[in-house]
Amino acid sequence: MEVKDYCKNVDIELNAWKAKLYNVMRQMDNLPTGDKQRMYEKVNGLHIVMTELDDRIDQLRTSCPTEWSPVREEIKGKIHDLGDKYQEAEGALFDYDIGG
Repeated sequence: MEVKDYCKNVDIELNAWKAKLYNVMRQMDNLPTGDKQRMYEKVNGLHIVMTELDDRIDQLRTSCPTEWSPVREEIKGKIHDLGDKYQEAEGALFDYDIGG
Protein backbone atom coordinates (compact mmCIF):
# COMPACT_ATOMS: atom_id res chain seq x y z
CA MET A 1 0.00 0.00 0.00
CA GLU A 2 1.33 3.42 -0.88
CA VAL A 3 1.79 6.11 1.71
CA LYS A 4 -0.91 8.33 0.19
CA ASP A 5 -3.46 5.49 0.23
CA TYR A 6 -2.54 4.66 3.80
CA CYS A 7 -2.88 8.30 4.87
CA LYS A 8 -6.27 8.55 3.20
CA ASN A 9 -7.50 5.41 4.98
CA VAL A 10 -6.22 6.58 8.36
CA ASP A 11 -7.72 10.02 7.74
CA ILE A 12 -11.13 8.39 7.16
CA GLU A 13 -10.74 6.36 10.34
CA LEU A 14 -9.63 9.43 12.28
CA ASN A 15 -12.69 11.36 11.12
CA ALA A 16 -14.88 8.53 12.40
CA TRP A 17 -13.12 8.84 15.77
CA LYS A 18 -13.68 12.60 15.71
CA ALA A 19 -17.41 11.97 15.27
CA LYS A 20 -17.37 9.61 18.26
CA LEU A 21 -15.50 12.21 20.31
CA TYR A 22 -18.05 14.84 19.34
CA ASN A 23 -20.80 12.51 20.62
CA VAL A 24 -19.01 12.04 23.94
CA MET A 25 -18.57 15.81 24.28
CA ARG A 26 -22.24 16.38 23.46
CA GLN A 27 -23.24 13.90 26.15
CA MET A 28 -20.78 15.48 28.54
CA ASP A 29 -22.46 18.86 28.05
CA ASN A 30 -25.57 17.46 29.73
CA LEU A 31 -23.69 16.45 32.88
CA PRO A 32 -23.66 18.54 36.06
CA THR A 33 -20.60 20.79 36.41
CA GLY A 34 -18.78 18.55 38.91
CA ASP A 35 -19.19 15.52 36.67
CA LYS A 36 -17.96 17.50 33.66
CA GLN A 37 -14.78 18.33 35.52
CA ARG A 38 -14.18 14.66 36.32
CA MET A 39 -14.78 13.71 32.67
CA TYR A 40 -12.55 16.49 31.35
CA GLU A 41 -9.32 14.54 31.86
CA LYS A 42 -10.62 11.51 29.97
CA VAL A 43 -11.92 13.59 27.07
CA ASN A 44 -8.75 15.68 26.99
CA GLY A 45 -6.76 12.46 26.62
CA LEU A 46 -8.79 11.67 23.51
CA HIS A 47 -8.04 15.12 22.09
CA ILE A 48 -4.32 14.70 22.69
CA VAL A 49 -4.13 11.36 20.87
CA MET A 50 -6.20 12.69 17.96
CA THR A 51 -3.94 15.74 17.64
CA GLU A 52 -0.89 13.47 17.60
CA LEU A 53 -2.51 11.35 14.87
CA ASP A 54 -3.37 14.44 12.82
CA ASP A 55 0.25 15.60 13.06
CA ARG A 56 1.60 12.21 11.98
CA ILE A 57 -0.78 11.98 9.03
CA ASP A 58 0.17 15.48 7.89
CA GLN A 59 3.82 14.51 8.15
CA LEU A 60 3.26 11.42 6.00
CA ARG A 61 1.37 13.44 3.40
CA THR A 62 4.05 16.08 3.06
CA SER A 63 7.25 14.09 3.42
CA CYS A 64 6.15 10.86 1.70
CA PRO A 65 9.04 8.82 3.13
CA THR A 66 10.30 5.74 1.35
CA GLU A 67 10.46 3.83 4.63
CA TRP A 68 7.26 4.56 6.50
CA SER A 69 6.47 1.27 8.24
CA PRO A 70 7.81 2.53 11.62
CA VAL A 71 5.41 5.47 11.42
CA ARG A 72 2.61 3.11 10.40
CA GLU A 73 3.27 1.02 13.51
CA GLU A 74 3.26 4.16 15.66
CA ILE A 75 -0.06 5.24 14.15
CA LYS A 76 -1.56 1.79 14.78
CA GLY A 77 -0.49 2.10 18.41
CA LYS A 78 -2.04 5.55 18.74
CA ILE A 79 -5.30 4.34 17.19
CA HIS A 80 -5.30 1.49 19.71
CA ASP A 81 -4.70 4.03 22.53
CA LEU A 82 -7.53 6.14 21.14
CA GLY A 83 -9.85 3.15 21.29
CA ASP A 84 -8.85 2.42 24.88
CA LYS A 85 -9.33 6.04 25.96
CA TYR A 86 -12.67 6.21 24.17
CA GLN A 87 -13.90 3.06 25.93
CA GLU A 88 -12.79 4.54 29.24
CA ALA A 89 -14.64 7.81 28.59
CA GLU A 90 -17.71 6.02 27.28
CA GLY A 91 -17.75 3.78 30.35
CA ALA A 92 -17.54 6.79 32.64
CA LEU A 93 -20.41 8.46 30.79
CA PHE A 94 -22.47 5.31 31.16
CA ASP A 95 -21.84 5.37 34.90
CA TYR A 96 -23.18 8.93 35.03
CA ASP A 97 -26.20 8.05 32.90
CA ILE A 98 -27.31 5.35 35.33
CA GLY A 99 -26.64 7.49 38.37
CA GLY A 100 -23.16 6.14 39.21
